[in-house]
Amino acid sequence: MPETKTQRSTAARKAAATRRGHAAESKQHERAKRVDRTTELSDDVLKSLESGQRAAIEAVRKFVDTLDEKLPAVGERPSRRQEVVDSAMEMADRLVHTQYDFIRSVVQSAGKALSKPDDGK
Repeated sequence: MPETKTQRSTAARKAAATRRGHAAESKQHERAKRVDRTTELSDDVLKSLESGQRAAIEAVRKFVDTLDEKLPAVGERPSRRQEVVDSAMEMADRLVHTQYDFIRSVVQSAGKALSKPDDGK
């Protein structure tokens, strides 16, 4: 028995609906992969930031320990030794703030890149 026009159009509608369903699933899968990549990037960035902060703190601690050994504190008044320690602390603080600024710009750039439409990709 030959197909009627109604049967063909019903089959065509079902096929089109199936294609749309697959396309929607594909987009959802792509979004999920993007979220996973973003999460991994965020975790890596936070670990890197923490590692850098720990390294800066450890460097200042070693510096102060060496300074204490070589130039022990004398008297109650502030000395050049204290000025050097304060300067080292300020340097470490600047390094940490520079890291924060860098990470903030990376996160903002990643956010902008991930929020852009796919443009048919």
